Amino acid sequence: MLDNKILVFDFDGTLTTRDTLIAFIRFARGTAWLLCCLALLLPRLLLMKVGLADNGRTKERLFAMCFKGMPVACFDDLCRRFAATVGRSLKRQDTWGVMEKAVADGRPVYVVSASVDNWVRPFFQEAVAVIGTQVESEDGRLTGRFLTPNCYGAEKVRRLKASLPDLADARPHYYIIAYGDSRGDKEMLAYADESHYVG
Repeated sequence: MLDNKILVFDFDGTLTTRDTLIAFIRFARGTAWLLCCLALLLPRLLLMKVGLADNGRTKERLFAMCFKGMPVACFDDLCRRFAATVGRSLKRQDTWGVMEKAVADGRPVYVVSASVDNWVRPFFQEAVAVIGTQVESEDGRLTGRFLTPNCYGAEKVRRLKASLPDLADARPHYYIIAYGDSRGDKEMLAYADESHYVG
């Protein structure tokens, strides 16, 4: 049991103190651009809050408004600079410490996030596996669409299983410890053997 212990963390609000989508847009495009986009999306954001608009589609629209047409190389450079310059101030120190200890102990660590994996991955060393929402590109530029479903809710469990192909057949041989902070982590926390709600 101990040898098959896996730690799984949500990112936004669990390993960080706030949502990184908003923080990243502000970093990459500026506050005025962010506020303009949020104002244009306000009706849909309100519908999303009451469950009448899809979370993933709404996030995809916001992403497209900010990054559609941007060269992937430029986007990835922004992601690396975001993690390097803003990352330290975003870290939630208590949960981050748990994650770092697990890495130091040689435990498999997965970060499963609804955020785009391009800006999540630079926060971590190679020992941490990042599973996030992936973005689509054509001819080296972002299309503004997501390549994968928004990694939220039940999709987090599906993506974790896809990353560990033997998990479905050998579930009793794994001991999963999960950390999350929101409705989007509910299924992942329920799937784990041991769950910790952060917040």
